[in-house]
Amino acid sequence: MKQFLPISRADMKAQGIKQLDFVYVIGDAYVDHPSFGHAIISRILQANGFTVGIISQPDWKNPDSISILGEPKLGFIVTGGNMDSMVNHYSVSKKRRQKDAFTPGGVMGKRPDYATVVYCNLIRRTYKHTPLIIGGLEASLRRLGHYDYWSNKIKRSILLDSGADLLLYGMGERSIVAMAEGLKSGISIKDLTYIDGTVYKTKDPDSVYDGIMLPSFEEICASKETYARSFYTQYCNTDPFTAKRLIEPYPNKCYVVQNPPSKPLTTSEMDAVYALPYMRTYHPSYEEAGGVPAIEEVKFSLVSNRGCYGGCSFCALTFHQGRIIQTRSHESIINEAKQIVWDPDFKGYIHDVGGPTANFRGPSCDKQLTRGVCKNRQCLFPTPCPNLKVDHSDYLSLLRELRTLPNVKKVFIRS
Repeated sequence: MKQFLPISRADMKAQGIKQLDFVYVIGDAYVDHPSFGHAIISRILQANGFTVGIISQPDWKNPDSISILGEPKLGFIVTGGNMDSMVNHYSVSKKRRQKDAFTPGGVMGKRPDYATVVYCNLIRRTYKHTPLIIGGLEASLRRLGHYDYWSNKIKRSILLDSGADLLLYGMGERSIVAMAEGLKSGISIKDLTYIDGTVYKTKDPDSVYDGIMLPSFEEICASKETYARSFYTQYCNTDPFTAKRLIEPYPNKCYVVQNPPSKPLTTSEMDAVYALPYMRTYHPSYEEAGGVPAIEEVKFSLVSNRGCYGGCSFCALTFHQGRIIQTRSHESIINEAKQIVWDPDFKGYIHDVGGPTANFRGPSCDKQLTRGVCKNRQCLFPTPCPNLKVDHSDYLSLLRELRTLPNVKKVFIRS
């Protein structure tokens, strides 16, 4: 029987769980839908035999709020939410926003600024030695020294400011399972230095195999040009097939090491992710507050791909998901569509079929899945690459299949 993951001790008892393997602390409301990162990661862990409980938007001023599910066997997982908490809170002019779509009732102020750091520090006040793993967009884009727009200064890796043991960046399906299995087998969190898609701390840079030494934190703080060169090195190492390990030195002989990104998921692996037993809505405890507004945008939308080879300068997607397109099969998408077309609230319109790049349905060229993307050439800039595969026939076929389903009037693309 499908059911929500436990959010209280009563839920744990009802599901026959004495102690959870992982407690997942999130900055959003708990929405068990595959458009929400915490839903995918928690269901992936569950599918691999691990028990997971959710603490949603804990009161960061109250240490007891982090203990409602007890101490987990293997560790705490922390994410700031589907959006960076600062983007969630402030407009580009640094004015406070009035509504938080990821909070019940759209209420603002239910999470702190720099939520990942605050939640981790809250956990560490009570659980000094329990493994602490961070991930999600907020952690992923702050994994090394970075410019913080809100404070107008260079900030350290979020791994240091949060006090976490391990950071998972990018799309975490592979790395979360490797991390969980490592901890279950008895490996110390400090020895999980071999997992692709992770960032860890070390005192011994000589232990890092085949690494590139980046400028130190002091150097990138002192020179904008040095910072730009460091980021360019990072940007050139976002491909899972060609990326090297990156080492960033900090004072007191501390080094932050970024492993190469996780390999892209195959179509069958993507299908398996979206076939997990999601409840496809927010937790019923939010009904009294009016539900979670963010579900309205995705409830009748379908994800067909991830990744983007556009490489636009205004977008962080290359740094997070990478440039290799990964797609779901027609069968997987059609099966998900068959679930939503019978929803009582469905009015006949599938709002979106796509992903971050809408109509891309495959890698930009044939070599990417064996040799990775070109390091010194963009697929589209300054002119489209001669090897670029421009073919929308598969995508058009998918849209037409969806349009023939019962109750469907129109299918839109708005990614």
